[in-house]
Amino acid sequence: MTKPRSGAGGGQRQLHVKLKRARKHRASSQRWLERQLNDPYVTAAKREGFRSRAAFKLQEIDDKYHFLKPGHRVVDLGAAPGGWSQIAAERVNAVSGKGQVVAIDITEVEPLTGAKILKLDFMDDGAEERLKELLRDGGADVVLSDMAAPATGHTRTDHLRIIALAEAAAAFAVDVLSPGGVFLAKVFQGGTERTLLEMLKRNFATVRHVKPPASRKDSAELYVLATGFRGKGADGDTAGASA
Repeated sequence: MTKPRSGAGGGQRQLHVKLKRARKHRASSQRWLERQLNDPYVTAAKREGFRSRAAFKLQEIDDKYHFLKPGHRVVDLGAAPGGWSQIAAERVNAVSGKGQVVAIDITEVEPLTGAKILKLDFMDDGAEERLKELLRDGGADVVLSDMAAPATGHTRTDHLRIIALAEAAAAFAVDVLSPGGVFLAKVFQGGTERTLLEMLKRNFATVRHVKPPASRKDSAELYVLATGFRGKGADGDTAGASA
């Protein structure tokens, strides 16, 4: 899979599309539709056969940090509609059986070659054990989380909810990752993730924030990438690097 050329436009000029205001569309819906129609990543995702523009976010992050390697076992939390699982399955060679991708989402995800997908709420009791049962040797090399709670429209509330999901994903990662493993999760800019960052720094060699080009510039969306998992029992360590 190739990265979209010339800013996801494939070298082709992007023509701005402006919709006529339909009575049945609210102003917010109208803006969303126009943004989708004029987003080069949406166009590129359709051209490349990706299930969502979000696939490019993982692709761009991995192109820079190279953590999805052939043979790796990957867990994709909050997988719908499957864009991240598509990228992961190809890069770890899951289709051939060399690598493995196990995904979970509360909503239905269409079957995806190279991935085992659970329709289940990750926050439900027993969900983590179900994931472990599917993983080869019960462990993982990479845990991905693009989970996000439904937006309320209240910025602080939405931020706290997504951080809670990221913290739950991080706790799962610490439990399931093999030494040297990687954790990547969506967060929002907002400054209330200190507990999450402190926990990650105790358990991983390097913790950094990343914002791939595919993330919209006007979005508060951000990703935290933790690499070099120290192994179980490392939580007492205080050393850690931040970038």
